[in-house]
Amino acid sequence: MSSNGTSQATEQSKVELRNVSKGYGDAWEREEVISNLTLDINPGELTAIVGPSGCGKSSLVNLIAGFERPDSGEILLDGKPITGPGQDRMVVFQESALIPWQTAYQNVVFGPQLRGDMSRSELREEANRLLETVGLAEFKDKYPLQLSGGMQRRAELARALINQPKLMIMDEPFRGLDAMSRELMQEFFLKIFDETRRTQLFVTSEIEEAILLADRVVVLSNKPATVRTIIDIGLERPRDFHMMGSSEAYDYKRQAMEILHEEALKSFKTTGAQADFVDAYSRRNE
Repeated sequence: MSSNGTSQATEQSKVELRNVSKGYGDAWEREEVISNLTLDINPGELTAIVGPSGCGKSSLVNLIAGFERPDSGEILLDGKPITGPGQDRMVVFQESALIPWQTAYQNVVFGPQLRGDMSRSELREEANRLLETVGLAEFKDKYPLQLSGGMQRRAELARALINQPKLMIMDEPFRGLDAMSRELMQEFFLKIFDETRRTQLFVTSEIEEAILLADRVVVLSNKPATVRTIIDIGLERPRDFHMMGSSEAYDYKRQAMEILHEEALKSFKTTGAQADFVDAYSRRNE
């Protein structure tokens, strides 16, 4: 923020993954989960990641966040190698990470307050602005257990944004919410993205969510994960749920689902389990 308390223009950063591979386990029983994956996360864009269950999406999040290191290849943020966690990348996980004995406001200001990199007045003004943006101004003095699941998600968004990261990483953040809360969160998230145009990586298992939110949808292969295809989403911004009924959105969904079904089949052994799956899939429209 500037000295007068107004937000500066959001810095738009680029992430590059170059021939990244990652595996787990000892040499004699090692399992490769990511193989030779190359991907650009473009500045100011929202890139969504989808893929078959268990394909390595969470491992990819951990690598970009710096929680783990790749076995080979490199990950760059604005041309500099990512070697560990940093304030320049903030992650919102599937599970709530709010501090239970702190209010929503206290959770939001915790990071900058600990670092001392904002004045008290700037911190208060920015925290209140973000809580207003995510619809929690009236609930800022409530503790996490007094908030609904959707409200907790919104508080975590505000807590991440106040750190002004170069990259926001969302790891299935709306998973587990009821349908109405999920739609509300998507609306808040779209509003925040349109305001900031902060570079975003959004991991989701919901194809329609990816299409609604993203500029590009990256479809991963079955484990070990690599990039199968990238779908450029041409829906105009600002977006709303009515767009999902368009023929254009349907075509995007069909394209992604065809690839995902193809990759899901690979995870089945060539036994009766695969035969049952193929038979059920072939009869899905009967």
